[in-house]
Amino acid sequence: MRSLMIAAAVLTATAGAALAQDAPPAVPAPPPPPAEWRTVAPENLLVIDTSKGQVLVELAPQIAPAHVERIKLLASRGFYDNLVWHRVIDWFMAQTGDPLGTGEGQSWYPDLKGEFTFRRGADMAFTPVAAPVGALVGFIDSVPVQTQPDALMSGTGDNKVHGWALYCPGVAGMARDEGNDTANSQFFLMRQAYPALDKRYTVWGRVVSGLDVVRALKASGTPDGLVQGPDQMTRVRVASDLPAAERPTALVLNTNSATFQTLVQQARQARGADFSVCDIELPVRIMPPA
Repeated sequence: MRSLMIAAAVLTATAGAALAQDAPPAVPAPPPPPAEWRTVAPENLLVIDTSKGQVLVELAPQIAPAHVERIKLLASRGFYDNLVWHRVIDWFMAQTGDPLGTGEGQSWYPDLKGEFTFRRGADMAFTPVAAPVGALVGFIDSVPVQTQPDALMSGTGDNKVHGWALYCPGVAGMARDEGNDTANSQFFLMRQAYPALDKRYTVWGRVVSGLDVVRALKASGTPDGLVQGPDQMTRVRVASDLPAAERPTALVLNTNSATFQTLVQQARQARGADFSVCDIELPVRIMPPA
């Protein structure tokens, strides 16, 4: 069965309310100026219509080119249309892409070689938000990644350094069997962060709109995660393949903007020593079809 490791997760949150009634009302921050938004290329925007609503995923060909190519190919063939979210685990992920709906099916194309890591060069746009010892953590477009420092590039044969994507909420990963090179058509979208998957399952994108839809998908009540009466994907297409009248546009806050740096500082102050790149939520604006 193409599956993921399962572990229980219990999260609790508390907040103090002392003197809250005396605090002045918060003043909404002004929206970022137009120049600070970037438009996701329509050829890298996957539009997933589901029985619970629409999900938009920004594809990451610079991180996992073969897997992105496979997703695009299957979407263009209508392979994903009407497939169910057969395995959904609360506080973990939602999995689909199996024509049998059991976890045992796949497409007619050959399995893919794992792309668990990638090589990052100076020409790959990367915005760091933290620098733990011997590493950098930040974003490549909307995908959170960890990578070796730039200073090491000059000492490598290809002038690049090692990097891998991090399994934060909304990250899109490829399901596989026990073998590393067994991903095919099944994929999953993270409902919550799950770092145990890092460098073990290929990341091919991230949800930029519709994470609430992913979290609303019917979850399983059994340990195997299989869902009885599951929700389904009604249509899956790359935005560039849709008619203009049906094509949404996604604007994501640019990570090299001043507003983004302010968001990072606020997250650091709020989380303190517990700060993680997963604490940063990139603002997104969705423009309806023209």
